[in-house]
Amino acid sequence: MVSILELRHMIECGFLPLSCTCTSNPDGTLRVRVFEPASGQVELLVTAIKTDKLTSSRAIAKLIGELRAEMAVRRTKFGWAKIST
Repeated sequence: MVSILELRHMIECGFLPLSCTCTSNPDGTLRVRVFEPASGQVELLVTAIKTDKLTSSRAIAKLIGELRAEMAVRRTKFGWAKIST
């Protein structure tokens, strides 16, 4: 079992070089806020992530991958993606 402090640290490190704050909600879920460190612009905010299945590094990595994919979709959908030619 992964402690809540370890879980938060792993999630926060999983979004580098962006900044990430992961906080515990009173109901035991997590709130994850990913933002650009220089501007403070929020890239992703998820307010109620259930922790009951985040019991291994593989499960945590999968969650981080899913959240990163969601960020990529949002960037593309709203035209935030940089297009190189």
